[in-house]
Amino acid sequence: MSSKTLDRFLKENLQDLKERGLYNEIDPVQGANGPVITINGKELINLSSNNYLGLATDERLKEVAIKAVKKYGVGAGAVRTINGTLDLHLKLEEQIAKFKGTEAAIAYQSGFNCNVAAIPAVVDKHDAILSDELNHASIIDGCRLSKAKIIRFNHSDMDDLRKKAKEAVESGQYNKIMVITDGVFSMDGDIAKLPEIVEIAEEFDLITYVDDAHGSGVTGKGAGTVKHFGLQDKVDLQIGTLSKAIGVIGGYVAGKSELIDWLKVSSRPFLFSTAVTPADAAASTKAIELLMESTELHDRLWENGRYLKEGLKKLGFDIGQSETPITPCIIGEEKTTQEFSKRLYEEGVYAKSIVFPTVPRGTGRVRNMPTAAHTKDMLDQALHIYEKVGKELGVIK
Repeated sequence: MSSKTLDRFLKENLQDLKERGLYNEIDPVQGANGPVITINGKELINLSSNNYLGLATDERLKEVAIKAVKKYGVGAGAVRTINGTLDLHLKLEEQIAKFKGTEAAIAYQSGFNCNVAAIPAVVDKHDAILSDELNHASIIDGCRLSKAKIIRFNHSDMDDLRKKAKEAVESGQYNKIMVITDGVFSMDGDIAKLPEIVEIAEEFDLITYVDDAHGSGVTGKGAGTVKHFGLQDKVDLQIGTLSKAIGVIGGYVAGKSELIDWLKVSSRPFLFSTAVTPADAAASTKAIELLMESTELHDRLWENGRYLKEGLKKLGFDIGQSETPITPCIIGEEKTTQEFSKRLYEEGVYAKSIVFPTVPRGTGRVRNMPTAAHTKDMLDQALHIYEKVGKELGVIK
């Protein structure tokens, strides 16, 4: 018999989420996650994928993944520190280091794992972390695990960061102080003010940590936000995922050789979790190789992003302050946001609603992710549907 306490807890809290419009329905995709997807037998223009460059379905990546499975099998067979490190993992890490312009890199099983691995490995309860208030959930969890003092600064507010850095240093309470920011903020599409952050870090001797999950493959001609600003030699830890623009699964930390050596002997997901599969390692390596050879996919992504932004803005939608292809349509109230997304679905567009707690209350939005794989015809169809639904629900005139 299951616990009555647990049953009561689950029933009450699930009902509460549903009543407040915060319950998230999961829609299984039938087939590949491309620019057009099928859900419940219905074809939809897909504007909710992180597959920025369309590489998740790229034939060249499929080919190397199949070859890797045939040669190495479907799993690495062990954690990296026993005998789960394949030559494929070393090739991937060498490729990442070249891509990010660092001395070395270490690969993990996911981007989330990178943050819960690297942050606690570098700072502890005797230290402090200055963290942007809009940082990703995995950064927040990594900070909590470290037991360091977490000092939040206002989003991209450099005066607030400088003030809090000064206070932390002058307090004399901390052995080390780290400043952490996303490179690209995934809900609004804005870019971190890295030059100013690095300047403040140099002034107060802060460790610099940039999670570029949504920047790698997108900014800096594909090499990421740190490269976009030419700060490869100034940022201590560059974190990224292999599951968004790269199109596969996994994550990495790039930096100095000594940092990577330290993470190999101290970061828990590396020590206690089986390595990324051979197919994933091979496909990720190939994807990065393609990005280093040509900016074609990157350029197409940005062109599609500009096209969608301009179209939505002309229709009268609030698209926020995005500086990247990520294009939010900010609706506001949670239930209206959910209804807007539902109506888009019914008309043939899959654009998922994002509400609290992912974004602050009252700032619900439908987050659009145009990719390099979308055609102008697809985007035109999507804009037509946005106009229809927006007028119907009174979101636009």
